[in-house]
Amino acid sequence: MAARLHSAVARGHARVSGSALGPCQTAIVRIGFSFTWLLFLLREWPHRRELYGPDGPMNWDMANRLLDTNRAFSALIWTDSTVWFETVYTLGIVSSVLLLLGWRTRTMSMLFMLGVLSLQNRSIFIGDGGDNLVHLMATYLALTRCGQVWSLDARRAARQKALSQPSQAPQPSQPSRDTTGIVLWAVLGLVLLWAQLFTDARLSLMADGPLPGVGWATVLWGLWLVQAGWWLVRRYAPGEPRTIMDVLANLAHNGTLLVIMGEVCLLYASAGWYKIQGSRWQDGTALYYPLHLDYFSPWPGLADFMASNGTLVMVLTYGTVIVQVAFPFTLLNRRAKNVMLVLLMMEHLGIAIMLGLPFFSLAAIAADAVFLPTAFLLWGGARAARVRDRVVTRVRRLRGPRAPERDEEPRARTLIG
Repeated sequence: MAARLHSAVARGHARVSGSALGPCQTAIVRIGFSFTWLLFLLREWPHRRELYGPDGPMNWDMANRLLDTNRAFSALIWTDSTVWFETVYTLGIVSSVLLLLGWRTRTMSMLFMLGVLSLQNRSIFIGDGGDNLVHLMATYLALTRCGQVWSLDARRAARQKALSQPSQAPQPSQPSRDTTGIVLWAVLGLVLLWAQLFTDARLSLMADGPLPGVGWATVLWGLWLVQAGWWLVRRYAPGEPRTIMDVLANLAHNGTLLVIMGEVCLLYASAGWYKIQGSRWQDGTALYYPLHLDYFSPWPGLADFMASNGTLVMVLTYGTVIVQVAFPFTLLNRRAKNVMLVLLMMEHLGIAIMLGLPFFSLAAIAADAVFLPTAFLLWGGARAARVRDRVVTRVRRLRGPRAPERDEEPRARTLIG
């Protein structure tokens, strides 16, 4: 018995520390939340200054006093310059696009997190519930290895592996210098130094940070130094130091993945049990009243049709409570869990259409995706790859063959472009 237990513990330790679990699940969470935040920023582009900028009801001084109280992070209080606000908002869009594509995922996940925190903490009264999910998941994604699949990073790593291991005699080669990564790291360091020395950022090493005794300066400079350490180990110490770094990254990834799953379960459990305590959910009218509010009725005709059917309203009301309460328990059975996932995603689609809350629904569906089966995700990824290949082939046919130039020699393909 003791030998079996020891063997099981050893296998579990090797699995948790030897690989980053759920690569497809973390990739789909990355894609889902970056896509949701990107759509939100693009939709609110005409109103960005009223929501988060100098023209909003909460001006810069009020936001500054608020952040002095709650100790939250926001780069928008570093200076009250309108140019700086436009820069942060634009960088939020750019980082969302690049994280969606999986380009420099480790860096973009951190910039994505800082962009989300900067905008949401600047105006904390804006949002429909989905902003809380984006806020949490943006922080978690920065600790995961979410670019292992379905990313430009994964494609670049595959190309480097193919180039460094020819078919004749595979030999270990030194990693590329990665000029793009070095330039990006240096620019970010200069921006952080500028914020520390020449703005009102008040980045402290020991106070006013996310954890007691840890300031935001410690967090930001620590992340910056970790990036440098990872590059140095990868290039100059590919042996045991690289193995240790991989183990630490895998442990952080797997621990964060477990936290994400627990967060989703806690979300549905708390929502379901609080609904049970409400009288409107008990008598089946909790859905009836929102359907009569103009603010939550983008399709008045459809809302009136649903509200006029008492049986349908009752079924949807009680079904919502049952599904949310039961979901955490269905994780013990794979088939039941998959059925519940379908019902939850259909529920969120209904909320998006009937109540006009698309970003809340997108964020919730992206969070639910962490429980999707790997086989289904691989099937969907293969289908998407075939569609992409067809589109690329069709575009190449429309362009026609490229005529070779005289005395043209094939250009050597670099590892960074």
